[in-house]
Amino acid sequence: MPTVLRIGPYRFFFYAGDRDEPPHIHVERDEHVAKFWLDPARLQRSGGFNRREINRIHKLVEKHQEELLRSWDEYFHD
Repeated sequence: MPTVLRIGPYRFFFYAGDRDEPPHIHVERDEHVAKFWLDPARLQRSGGFNRREINRIHKLVEKHQEELLRSWDEYFHD
């Protein structure tokens, strides 16, 4: 479960077994977890975050999209 980014209370990570899915990132804070597709950046699933926080996280995913995609490619294709 490599962590690729931390911003404030959020941890951005993916699972080693995610290889067969399109590029995406999981984001967690406390017991809440969301999954965002990366290209294009969009919410796939949310577990416990309210809409306001999902919007905040979505903006972070968009802001760091290139870095997150690069981390995905380096982990799964190198």
